[in-house]
Amino acid sequence: MSSIPATHDLRVEKAGARLGAVIHGLDATQVIPPHKQAFLLDALVRHKVIFLRDQFLDDEQHERLSRVFGTPILHPTISAPPGTKYTFELRSRNGRSTDSWHTDVTFVPNYPKASILRAIEIPPYGGATLWANTATAYDDLPEALKRLADTAWGIHCNDYDTNYYKFDSRKEEIADFRAEFISRIYRTEHPVVRVHPESGERSLVLGHFITGLKGFPTREANRIVDILQDYITQIENTVSWNWKPGDVAIWDNRATQHYAPADFDSHPRELRRITVEGDVPVSVDGRRSRLVTDPDARDAS
Repeated sequence: MSSIPATHDLRVEKAGARLGAVIHGLDATQVIPPHKQAFLLDALVRHKVIFLRDQFLDDEQHERLSRVFGTPILHPTISAPPGTKYTFELRSRNGRSTDSWHTDVTFVPNYPKASILRAIEIPPYGGATLWANTATAYDDLPEALKRLADTAWGIHCNDYDTNYYKFDSRKEEIADFRAEFISRIYRTEHPVVRVHPESGERSLVLGHFITGLKGFPTREANRIVDILQDYITQIENTVSWNWKPGDVAIWDNRATQHYAPADFDSHPRELRRITVEGDVPVSVDGRRSRLVTDPDARDAS
């Protein structure tokens, strides 16, 4: 990672041993000068997820902040709310949230580089989000397991929505959301281990959207994925953030997974997310992820 000039008006406070940091001294409602942008970009790669308190961004300010980290992109299948271009609305449905470990949108080859999430309405209890470091998880693997992971390829698909299986299909709001989520089916092959384009770290590409391993029968693939996934989500490898309205979280989607526990009963919980364009992952031996089912191609395989 490149060094950045020292700044007296920004301060980093670690939020966890393996990932997570709070950035103090930044007003994201204003245009961020170049030296502070460089500080944020460096902090994101170093700490994997960074937090800003008391920002209270509107949609326009949210989009402007996202551009510090890259080019905003629209979700492949979910429309943005009226009046916004790139926003993905995370509003609790029947007391549920995305309570499944995942990396955002891994069912496409160049899944997002980073996600920028802001809190609008937070329940009186519960409603936190957890992040896990997929690079330190890889480091923890025994050497024999690393060798297996280094050569394995995962199949990722949006054929089912995050934790849809937990819902009663009679709830029309959930059924409608699922219908939009799978309105265009994508299937992509990713290396189980990718090399980070900035830090050079190796990290595991797994999470909710992985449906199998190339060349492995389903039963064996599920067992291998479960073993690797357990290294990611071990408690010591995670950080938890208790939201307050106005908070912003920004995470490196190339080196993390996240999870939002459904522990707030039926209280409302609303956040808004913008993702920025990512690169195509590269495996340890230099091969790139590839799209195998393209909804835009008539001859998609």
